[in-house]
Amino acid sequence: MTATRGPAAAGDGAGSDTVASVVGQWQAVRPDLDTGPMEIIGRVNRCAALLQQAEDAPLRRAGLSRPEFDLLGALRRTGHELTPGDLARETFSSGAAVTKRLKQLTERGLVERRGDARDRRVAHLSLTDAGREVVDAVLPEQLAYERAVLSALDGDRQGELAALLGELLSRLEGHMRTVRA
Repeated sequence: MTATRGPAAAGDGAGSDTVASVVGQWQAVRPDLDTGPMEIIGRVNRCAALLQQAEDAPLRRAGLSRPEFDLLGALRRTGHELTPGDLARETFSSGAAVTKRLKQLTERGLVERRGDARDRRVAHLSLTDAGREVVDAVLPEQLAYERAVLSALDGDRQGELAALLGELLSRLEGHMRTVRA
């Protein structure tokens, strides 16, 4: 029989959130299941959704969607031209989605294309001055929001959380092919 796990203790700051309620409901109808993974994955997913909703406000003011900003950000942070395939890998997006977004960003004058002299099928993409200005204006607003959200945790706890999430992400990135097989 699988060991079950109760909802997080109320004193640890995690027992009164929506995921705790969902876990409690599952434990009531399926007490035989270990809901421990749900307590972590559910919270990561819920935090990501809430953060993304709030973080998108600076992007909306700039007239950008999150996926568009991700493309602009990839071009800005790498500091060199990228191909559409490079951008798809950098942003975890499909090639078709990148192509559509690049068309819109190019039409808005934020990204420019340069053809490859040796292979006409290849495009090299870079930010225009306007694209660089947009990224440089929006990114500080996003970082300020993130700092405010994380201020509920002291520096040591932020470091601990970053390390734990980094470890989980590294394992997922390295092993997702195995898990999906």
